[in-house]
Amino acid sequence: MAEKREILEIPAGSVKRDWRTPAQGLAARPSARPPARRLGAQCIIHIAMSLADALPPAPSLDALRSTVGDDWADVNRTIVRRLGSDVALVNQVAHHIIHNGGKRLRPLAVLLAARACGARGQGPVASAAIIEFIHTATLLHDDVVDGSGLRRGQQTANALFGNQASVLVGDFLYSRAFQMMVELQDLRILDALANATNTIAEGEVLQLMNCNNPDTTEADYMEVIYRKTAKLFEAGTRIGAILAGSGADLEQALVGYGRHLGQAFQLVDDALDYDAQVEEFGKNIGDDLAEGKPTLPLIYAMANGSAAERHMIREAIETGGTRNLKSIQLAIETSGGLRYTTERAQKEVDIAIAALAPLPASKYRDALVELAQFAVRRRY
Repeated sequence: MAEKREILEIPAGSVKRDWRTPAQGLAARPSARPPARRLGAQCIIHIAMSLADALPPAPSLDALRSTVGDDWADVNRTIVRRLGSDVALVNQVAHHIIHNGGKRLRPLAVLLAARACGARGQGPVASAAIIEFIHTATLLHDDVVDGSGLRRGQQTANALFGNQASVLVGDFLYSRAFQMMVELQDLRILDALANATNTIAEGEVLQLMNCNNPDTTEADYMEVIYRKTAKLFEAGTRIGAILAGSGADLEQALVGYGRHLGQAFQLVDDALDYDAQVEEFGKNIGDDLAEGKPTLPLIYAMANGSAAERHMIREAIETGGTRNLKSIQLAIETSGGLRYTTERAQKEVDIAIAALAPLPASKYRDALVELAQFAVRRRY
């Protein structure tokens, strides 16, 4: 657990500590909003407590992976084997991003969902690898669109190999994923993933349309994160039920779980963009702001901040850039933007866990619960 960091230079009595909130950290709740001029730059350095300080530590990913230990090893072997190409640059770019420290939550969710529903055989392993290839393809394309230079604490593929190579290798991964889907010989799986990839593309276009638009609403934002992030989680857990031959009730339970897990994951990601340390988070803090993306912390701060703060945030979204990043971080914190975003993420996790009720009791169902808890309590 990260060391607790106290907020500096706040007058005594202006902060209440509330350990009962499910907001994952940010537990310093201003009872009356202190003037920004009294907080100063040092407050930014110690901006609230970490997202996880108010709750027990997040479950270990290694422990969750051990629940499907043999499957997990098979997935990793399948990924390496199916990445192979006789074009050297394809191998270089694909291996760079695949082996660059990703959490691989999506393939893990596929394996746990499939085994929780009673699926047997190697179908879950192949499906998990397919999901990871699709996700990796989206990352390659996203980094080019966003002009990102850092991902998972390392240089992005586009920074190392150029935009053209990154886009084309992303296309290779998409097409390899569809080759593997055909091998499964299940039209329902092909349908689920074809729809998912189409929805993801639409989500990316919607996000592009919202960039530099300070009038983006919370509903607009939630639509984007469902399409660009949650849809692939949803498709993956649904496939777990399909592979098991589960009935409609179990399939819909896993659809609900995946959707709300994915939305919680993205909400936490967007909160961390204004709260985490670069070495923990693996990308530059404020990247969303630099790209003019109106994520929920910014949307909430504009709705609840002072007139000066609203003006500052609107201008930052319209123009992009991080010139006023520290001041905007402060506005997000003091307006409750981080707290609201993490509370919203916790609600999504609660819904995801409740959706698992129709599944029979098993270590795999327990691990799905823990995976949801990890998604909301993580620091990276």
